[in-house]
Amino acid sequence: MHPTLKRIIFFTSIIAFWEIGSRLELWLPIILPSPTMVLDALVTGFEDKTLIYDLVASFKRLGVGLALSLLIGSALGVLLAKSKTADETIGTVILALQAVPSIVWLPLAIMWFGMNETSVIFVVVLGGTFVMTLNMRSGIKNVHPLYIKAAQTMGSRGWDLFVRVIFPASIPHVVTGARLAWAFCWRALMAGELLSTGPGLGYTLRFASDFGNMALVIGVMIIIGIIGYIVDQLIFQRVEKTVLKRWGLES
Repeated sequence: MHPTLKRIIFFTSIIAFWEIGSRLELWLPIILPSPTMVLDALVTGFEDKTLIYDLVASFKRLGVGLALSLLIGSALGVLLAKSKTADETIGTVILALQAVPSIVWLPLAIMWFGMNETSVIFVVVLGGTFVMTLNMRSGIKNVHPLYIKAAQTMGSRGWDLFVRVIFPASIPHVVTGARLAWAFCWRALMAGELLSTGPGLGYTLRFASDFGNMALVIGVMIIIGIIGYIVDQLIFQRVEKTVLKRWGLES
């Protein structure tokens, strides 16, 4: 059986059980609204353009935060890979900070910047920076010494060596880092928007929860999950597979 058909049957079964259970009142609608109620809430949200404004606002924050995290993370990764002192000092701090959930930074961000756009973007940047840093560092550190020696034999040194040999050889790690950074930034964004002043998917999720609109809560959760799946599978996973094949790391 084709994997797509399996997924269709699987999700259809879940939705059918969910709808039938709701109609038979096996649980209260306030606890778990039916798929029909969730669909109605989503339709209403798109018709009054609330969810459209939320999507635009969330993607704007994500775009800025992800771009900054990739730039900062790449720069730090190069620094750690090329400087033993930096690796033994800053690298230790980054390893520790990677274990700290980005949402933990939100109260501090609010104290520094106030409850505004900057605080949310700050959390998003932290969400992706550290994982990008460590992947960039690993990519450069794991370049085969034979490539470097061969390039040096042909007279390549310094910046030329980095641009022509080291960075291209580390591309698979860079792509993986970007994919992970996207996922971490997306999660950090949703967490940060929970305490934002809106608009945004996270803000609407909290607003709907405060007013007991569980149908919209589940609807927003579904949107968040679908976007995460689409971006990861249709963009980053394809790019990663292409790069791995190009570098001979995957058949």
